[in-house]
Amino acid sequence: MASNTTDNNYQIFRECLSTAIVEKSNPRQPTKLPKRRSQKPHRSVKADDPTPPPINSEISSLPRANPEDLAEFIDFIASEIFTSLPVDLQTLTYSILQHNPSLEDIYATPLPRPTLESLTATLPVSVAESLSVYGLIPDVTDMCDFLNPVFAEYVVGVTRPPPVWATTRTDACEICERDWIPLSYHHLIPRGVHAKVLKKGWHDEWMLNSVAWLCRACHSFVHRIASNEELAREWYTVERILERQDVQDWARWVARVRWKAT
Repeated sequence: MASNTTDNNYQIFRECLSTAIVEKSNPRQPTKLPKRRSQKPHRSVKADDPTPPPINSEISSLPRANPEDLAEFIDFIASEIFTSLPVDLQTLTYSILQHNPSLEDIYATPLPRPTLESLTATLPVSVAESLSVYGLIPDVTDMCDFLNPVFAEYVVGVTRPPPVWATTRTDACEICERDWIPLSYHHLIPRGVHAKVLKKGWHDEWMLNSVAWLCRACHSFVHRIASNEELAREWYTVERILERQDVQDWARWVARVRWKAT
């Protein structure tokens, strides 16, 4: 890559794209657990269902059973897309936005349809064909819909200001333990339910800003295992999250999704 900023942004983009592809291809879907009965809060819920989660039947060709092949596929698609993006998008950062506010209007999320169409129009034909062949998009004309959340997550990721209250950070994802990909902070008690948490007395106020450092794939997985309220009430520490069998199965699988260093 041309610079440290571009290299870092590429890694973030690749991880955003990886999340979208992995979610459609991983054989370990979250296990739905029964809700804990409110009148007996002391009872624990175990996620030890011996029945393996169903494999996503929508995709029959993507190499989901082989994480190494999947990582190579992700790296190829990410490189093809990222190098075709406008330079100002490749190098976008929070600092740059402070000096060039016009970019904030151009890349405001969610991206407008004309912007999405402009971005996808410059991509190599091989990208759409590969995504279509592997069942990730119904047709080559569906690129905008597939990449819309990827671009939005990328823009948010590269322009997010550093959290002033987070003083510590791990070197590896606290779920899958991969130490060579970008990390994002996950509010263990989601901000959207802070008021309810305090009103119900579930936690003390000082706990509200507790975070875990997760890769984007694991971050997305955690938000799929439970609602924000359930996360706040039941799964508010990394240790409790890792007690779940579906999380353990996911962590073992996604830890094997690796790509070559750039």
